Amino acid sequence: MKKNLFLTAIIIIVSIGTTKANSFKNNIYQEIKKDSARLSELDKFWTELSRTVREGDFEGYQAAYHPDAVLVIKQNRSISITEALDNWKQGFIDTKLGKKNDKVEFRLSKRIGSKTTAFETGIFYFTSTDSHGNPTEDYIHFEMLLVKRNEKWYALMENQKSEATKEEWKALE
Repeated sequence: MKKNLFLTAIIIIVSIGTTKANSFKNNIYQEIKKDSARLSELDKFWTELSRTVREGDFEGYQAAYHPDAVLVIKQNRSISITEALDNWKQGFIDTKLGKKNDKVEFRLSKRIGSKTTAFETGIFYFTSTDSHGNPTEDYIHFEMLLVKRNEKWYALMENQKSEATKEEWKALE
């Protein structure tokens, strides 16, 4: 009788442990699944931002930013995104007209977030070729704070921290 009681207790303990372990695994799986969906949405955000620069789509680029967004430039100055966009608008127009060729690529090193918030860090590589064929290129360490509203991601803050090197860029491949 004692032996049967002991075996029953062991079976119950193992069953409870297995149930808790499976519950834990399911919770982890759900969190990974949610994070994968968020990262996929954010990957689309970065792809779209690149497209708008490449095609000179000023309205599309502007739509990626919350109207109250802030741009921090190399930790020396912060301005409203409205002011930054005013400064960049002619570049978009010239790209759209074929007077220049602008491109931007993003590589991310850190991605933190929740269902409706994101803080992403990385390097962007911006290239521009003017109508005379003169190229310029910049590698910039950046941070971006984003928020999701009505199923769409918007940039709230872009911090262009410092210049990066080509080697740092390649290290994020």
